[in-house]
Amino acid sequence: MDVGIPESTAIGLLLIVLAIPVVLFIGAFLIGSVPLGRLIGRLRAPSTIGTVAALIVDTLKGFVPTFVAVVVFRGFLDSPDLPPTSQIFGAVVAAGVLLGHCFSPWLHFRGGKGVATAFGAIFALCWPAGLVAVGVWIAGTLATRYLSAGSLLGSIVAPFAIWFFSGSIPETLFGVFAALVIAVRHRENIGRLRSGTEARMQLIKR
Repeated sequence: MDVGIPESTAIGLLLIVLAIPVVLFIGAFLIGSVPLGRLIGRLRAPSTIGTVAALIVDTLKGFVPTFVAVVVFRGFLDSPDLPPTSQIFGAVVAAGVLLGHCFSPWLHFRGGKGVATAFGAIFALCWPAGLVAVGVWIAGTLATRYLSAGSLLGSIVAPFAIWFFSGSIPETLFGVFAALVIAVRHRENIGRLRSGTEARMQLIKR
């Protein structure tokens, strides 16, 4: 439909809209790549307080950027033929933060396991699904006495919970993506679980 916008202007606007998720992803990746949790853990030395502090920081690393994206882009150029822009950009930011945390260039593209950061992002996207994921994480850990098993179970349930509560395709796709990333980061734990050599109730790197 002709709305009276010059073709060059329309192309420029389209390029800007396409560039936004790219910029958001790169920015989120850089934020996620800062190993704040690991730095705090080292500063406080091995202790329960240090572990809890690192866990909180890693969770906020996923929650805050994703929540900001969801709020800032709510209603931004929404189209009836596409999911809400806030859901799309929120999922993009969540993916960027998670990848940055798990594959930090400051740590030679190594990093945490991604569980706390992923769950923090899920809370920002769909808080009821976040509660379910954390609940399964805790219940699975207590039932199996393996923290790694609880983490994997929570990540597997997360995308189903997101779809159940929100019906959002972009957010559900992030849940699937997060589960895959967490599985990759836990591949050594999975091997030990299969061989029966995984330590019970041992804290893992997030």
